[in-house]
Amino acid sequence: MYAYCLFCETQRCKTIAFLLERYGIANRAFSPQIIKRARVRGKNVDKPYDLLPGYVFLFSETTLEDFTPFYGIMGILRRIGDPEKRCALSAGNLDFGQHLLRKDGTVGQMTVFKVGDEVRLDDPLFNGVAGKITRIDYRKQHARVDYHFAGMDCFTWKRCVIHDGSSQHMRG
Repeated sequence: MYAYCLFCETQRCKTIAFLLERYGIANRAFSPQIIKRARVRGKNVDKPYDLLPGYVFLFSETTLEDFTPFYGIMGILRRIGDPEKRCALSAGNLDFGQHLLRKDGTVGQMTVFKVGDEVRLDDPLFNGVAGKITRIDYRKQHARVDYHFAGMDCFTWKRCVIHDGSSQHMRG
């Protein structure tokens, strides 16, 4: 399967993806979404947000030779991809696109840090210091990270960042 990416007007991404499939230009097209926790009327709810605002991924069984149908769809700004491969995605971009396709364009709720996890503080202020999560405020989605710095035991509250389990970092 060939993967392509288009940069589009942000407000039109879903419509463009729908039209690409409807006109038969792509077997599958979508604007990637991520499910995030949001606070609505005092309750935490899962809501979809744009993962990459302004980008539409499309997939085709055959290489796209004719791009003139794109000109009839309002909101497409330009094609992204390898010019030597007729703007098809390649290498790491292709892997990323195929990963999104396997997830049907939606990155769901991922594992969140838990008490006892070892983390590294990415913020340049902390210079990559290692620490341990000792408490989590789930309502505010903040974690207390205890760490040792300059011969002293310290702590800081940091916003929890959703991660996929491959690396555990906290950002400020």
